[in-house]
Amino acid sequence: MIRSMTSFGRATLQGEQYDLVAELRSVNNRYFECSVRLPRHYSGLEERVKPYLQSRGISRGKVDLSVSATKTASAQALPINDAALRAYLDALYRLRDEYGLQDDISVMHVASNPAVFAPEQEVQTDLDALWEELLPVIAEATDRFLCGRDSEGARLAADLRGKLAHLRELADRIEALSEINSRAYRQKLEERLRTVLEDKSITVDENRILTECAVFADKIAIDEEMVRLRSHFALFEEILDGNEPAGRKLDFLLQEMNREVNTTGSKSCDSTIAHLVVDAKNELEKIREQVQNLE
Repeated sequence: MIRSMTSFGRATLQGEQYDLVAELRSVNNRYFECSVRLPRHYSGLEERVKPYLQSRGISRGKVDLSVSATKTASAQALPINDAALRAYLDALYRLRDEYGLQDDISVMHVASNPAVFAPEQEVQTDLDALWEELLPVIAEATDRFLCGRDSEGARLAADLRGKLAHLRELADRIEALSEINSRAYRQKLEERLRTVLEDKSITVDENRILTECAVFADKIAIDEEMVRLRSHFALFEEILDGNEPAGRKLDFLLQEMNREVNTTGSKSCDSTIAHLVVDAKNELEKIREQVQNLE
């Protein structure tokens, strides 16, 4: 299936400690480039994200994954660190008693010591457990992201097929005109040669005239170019029908198509064919612009 390189997916997950929001987006890029931003609590998992995205079939594009975490209401309450509080009060009482200091211990004075409250939960050392917490929201965002790529890819494929059909029509018209022009040109060249030779009173072997005319007419024939071009058309459709990433293959194939069309134009002296060649090159450029959006 043809996929677009640009897409966006967003997912949310409500957990016991954190409410997670994952956003996955991508833009065109020649290779696969992945940028990951995770909350500090999950920062040790960054190296697992890229292999996961690749395992889901993402092979090209500049991909950006960002995950934000907000503490739930129940997790936002500050627990008191009883052990730290007791140790702090004991130290204050000792200062008061041993050094005869004024007793001005108050709630606000004690609360100003950050050790009184339990610090934010430390990052778990069990990365596998953390990954199990984070994976569902990333997986859901990836599902939506891939769905967007598939939908856009289907629209691009339909547009490419339409443009390819137009190219086939142009190739048919060019080939038909070329056959007519080739026969006419050969006949005209033969008549001119006979006229020149008769005016010069030169006797030339009839077979030699026919051979020379045939050789020159063959130089302007485009049969080989048309055969190769139609072969490229067939391969183009075959790639569109495949399940592998197609962007690079189609881009290379378009270069080959453009080469055949250019050769066809250089061989023709007919103005109508020249205009058709310009139309074909214009259509190829439109296809190339669309192919740049494919994975």
